[in-house]
Amino acid sequence: VQLQASGGGLAQAGGSLRISCTASGGTLSDYAMGWFRQAPGKEREFVATISGSGSATYYSDSVKGRFTISRDNAKNTVYLQMNSLKAEDTAVYYCAANPIRQTIVVVSSMYKHWGQGTQVTVSS
Repeated sequence: VQLQASGGGLAQAGGSLRISCTASGGTLSDYAMGWFRQAPGKEREFVATISGSGSATYYSDSVKGRFTISRDNAKNTVYLQMNSLKAEDTAVYYCAANPIRQTIVVVSSMYKHWGQGTQVTVSS
């Protein structure tokens, strides 16, 4: 499966953005999906994940209550709605697919397919 992330851009602190990840060459519902991010000079970190059916989600403490992950399997697309953005949310955001579809996994090595990343910049 190939993943294409989109929707990044520039937002002000306190604002919102929604980024998307669309799959091709496979069926997204076969995968649990995750979002990770990497800020300049920092390691890639887990942001959020959703099970293949969409029934379970999990968030990092740093985004809990501000970000919402969702999916539309009919559109082969996963979303990350980001509200109350902070300057420290600035990063390249990557979507990833985990073939064990009904799991909640925060470890990046469990994700087998990765998108190319989309830049999110939050100005303070």
